Amino acid sequence: MWRYRLSRAITAVQYRGFKAVQSIVQHMPRAWAYALAVFAARFAWWFSPLARPRLEFNLKIACPELANDRNELRRISWLNFRNHAKAYADLMQLPLARVEAMRPLLKVNGWEYLEQARAHGRGVLVVSCHMGSYEVAAAIWSATLAPVSFFAEELEPRPLFEWYRDTRARLGISVLTLDYGGIRKVLDALRDQEMVITAIDRDITGTGYLMPFFGKLAPIPLGPAAIALRLGTPLFPVCVYRLPDDTYQVEVAPLIFAESTGNPRADQVKATQALLRRIEQFIQHHPEQWHVPHRIWAGSP
Repeated sequence: MWRYRLSRAITAVQYRGFKAVQSIVQHMPRAWAYALAVFAARFAWWFSPLARPRLEFNLKIACPELANDRNELRRISWLNFRNHAKAYADLMQLPLARVEAMRPLLKVNGWEYLEQARAHGRGVLVVSCHMGSYEVAAAIWSATLAPVSFFAEELEPRPLFEWYRDTRARLGISVLTLDYGGIRKVLDALRDQEMVITAIDRDITGTGYLMPFFGKLAPIPLGPAAIALRLGTPLFPVCVYRLPDDTYQVEVAPLIFAESTGNPRADQVKATQALLRRIEQFIQHHPEQWHVPHRIWAGSP
């Protein structure tokens, strides 16, 4: 019991600390917010006991050449922390952000694929990885194309999740949790021809299917493929990454259609494998942007 109470007390203090910093950052000029974020990133990069070792383990699997180049691994790892910290600064500034001010910051390659996906009339299921500031792209898409939802884990503590949810809602973005109720809402959103964004590079719920990811077995969620098979919704591989001038680039790949052969599990695996190949390309092209300091493969710290 005392450990549970201690854990609750620690998470409450962490949330209060987050809110104290966020209430300051949201009023800062963007350049100042980034400067503070980079300072925090340097501290985290040097002193995090698990985040950096796990991230570097993952990077060496995604980019095997880094295993034999310690200096390059350190450089990519540091840039990774730096970019992720800037994404957090973006998030902290969202409560006062305006979509009109964000639009000039976003560039999109492959817009025709998005139009193709919408033309099918069965919603758009955007499948990606943990990279970039998705709130910016989602807010713009929600204001100009169709309602957007994030299908993601519920954060702890609860007040932090509620802050994320309410902040995104102000920009027209819904947050649907990874549970049965959330899945029903995802199905409803797609039937209403909305956009749903999710990621499959990490098995958050512990129900993933083992399949090769960068050539090494990892548990991967089959949910997006299962939904695509059920509704006929196209799967839309997308990544968002930061450019050197702190604008954002959306990179997309051709649509993937899940085809039914009468064997649901095999069909889900086939569609998910096609998604993973696209996501692997995104990550290998931009390893400094892919921030997953968590266990993905066996043997991770």
